[in-house]
Amino acid sequence: MARRALAAAADAPGYPQTYGTPALRNAVARWFARSRGVPDVDPDGVLPTIGSKEFVAWLPSLLGLGPGDVVVHPEVAYPTYDVGARLAGAEPVPADSTVQLGPAAGRVRLVWLNSPANPTGRVLGVDHLAKVVRWARSIGAVVASDECYAELPWDVAEVPSVLDPRVCDGTHEGLLAVCSLSKRSNLAGYRAAYLAGDPVLVNRLLQVRKHAGMMMPAPVQAVMTAVLDDDEHVAQQRVRYRARRVVVTEALRAAGFRIDHSEAGLYLWATLDEPSWDTVGRLADRGVLVAPGDFYGPAGARHVRVALTASDERIAALGHRLG
Repeated sequence: MARRALAAAADAPGYPQTYGTPALRNAVARWFARSRGVPDVDPDGVLPTIGSKEFVAWLPSLLGLGPGDVVVHPEVAYPTYDVGARLAGAEPVPADSTVQLGPAAGRVRLVWLNSPANPTGRVLGVDHLAKVVRWARSIGAVVASDECYAELPWDVAEVPSVLDPRVCDGTHEGLLAVCSLSKRSNLAGYRAAYLAGDPVLVNRLLQVRKHAGMMMPAPVQAVMTAVLDDDEHVAQQRVRYRARRVVVTEALRAAGFRIDHSEAGLYLWATLDEPSWDTVGRLADRGVLVAPGDFYGPAGARHVRVALTASDERIAALGHRLG
């Protein structure tokens, strides 16, 4: 389906729309209503991005943040939240609660949420998200929620969006939800992602992105439009990853690992209760490659991130290698 849409849109001699085509923005709004429980996304508040990593890295700069401003991100987190703040000259502060911020709370201008989280797979509930939104609005901070793994839930009944009416009190003011087709549709190579939320805030970002040349190629926009309207391939993805997750979970537990969080997403957050690099070496000796937890912050120093993205054949070999 994606390749057919790409071929049909291959004749694209003109410049693409930075804002995205109306067809794409409406497809995103339909997807939020159908798959995320968010019925009121305004297509004017939708913007395609060239992968989600690009947007995570540049959002503080696009918002005009700089010295003296604070960007809050989870304690165990994808490193690009930290890097993006530094690129803008702002101060990154890892914190999982407002109490941890201390005097820096008054300088917070951007709060990153990540649910389901990379690397831990932790899912934040409605009450937690709503509390963060209320606090951020009270100080005039933007809340950006990275929700790229939202369609891969395992041990939770739901994965609420920051745009959910129960979370945002019926208004998307000051809020952005960031999503991607890399995981749910296997389109990492297409760099196909999008954000939705406050139309005023999105328009502000759009004006800068136009001048910065941050335009998604027109054929990729056509692919996104087609893929977002199809749910069948996402269901197939879930079946595939669920089966892999069972195999990896059983193999890790049989080898003495404890698995924490990991309620959703493409990873297992596992520990032998030893320094993460010791675990990395132990597994590498058996031909198993994992990511050290301290790559995601000091709080992850005794865990490793185990991905479910290897082939079925390699996944099946895991139990034998660990044994």
